[in-house]
Amino acid sequence: MQLIADNLQITRPVVADAVERRDPLPIADLVKRCVAAGAEAIDINPGPLKRNPRETMRFLVETVQSVTDRPILLDTTNPAAIEEGLAACRGTAIINGFSLEREKCNHILPLAKAFGVDIIGYLLDPDSHVPTDETDCFAIALELLAEMEKAGVDRHRLIIDPVIAPLIWGNGIAHNRAVLALIRTLPDLTGFPVRTIAGISNLTSGPGPKEKKRLAETTFLPMLAAAGLDMALMNVFHEETVRTVRACNGLIRQEIFSWAGF
Repeated sequence: MQLIADNLQITRPVVADAVERRDPLPIADLVKRCVAAGAEAIDINPGPLKRNPRETMRFLVETVQSVTDRPILLDTTNPAAIEEGLAACRGTAIINGFSLEREKCNHILPLAKAFGVDIIGYLLDPDSHVPTDETDCFAIALELLAEMEKAGVDRHRLIIDPVIAPLIWGNGIAHNRAVLALIRTLPDLTGFPVRTIAGISNLTSGPGPKEKKRLAETTFLPMLAAAGLDMALMNVFHEETVRTVRACNGLIRQEIFSWAGF
């Protein structure tokens, strides 16, 4: 599993303040700490960016690139911001992301073709609701592929986010069992090794004891790894969770084992 930092979020006061003041130093410091903690890619999540979307996204991308050449994920619903971020990116970028919502298919998905980049597709219905069972998950995955082909985007550019449900939801555990089943069987369904990504922090959204939340994450991660998850989007400052990802990778890689990378 590739470890992707979700720490660069506008909901963090230090990030919001730095963006407002256009001060690159706090953001650059945050990104450097994410890389030191093991991040292999950086998710840039500035929210919907209703004000100055292009200027803000360019500022964020250029600031991140000033301290690392790790791939970046452009995590916003604003197509203009995504377009500006892609134009500013000097290395690998991924659009995060689109769903079957018509506006996103019409205005975000075409950017993947225009810039030749990968794009994350969320397993949500056209009204942005989480599917209720495994059958619905599979149906939406096939619809995402159909939208990719309709837009002229290479299907291998698709990365599917099955959308992990919070445990506190009434159907949270059942839904997450469906997520595991989908990750395992998706390549057979699609006929090619489609990649998957999951937001680990979604699992423990809402109230709950901190130590039990971390336990839930570190328990679910090996289950995701065994199912074949490719990318884990998470708070890289949760040291125990990061260690779990590294341990999973050390056990599932098809190569000679070494304690050095465990």
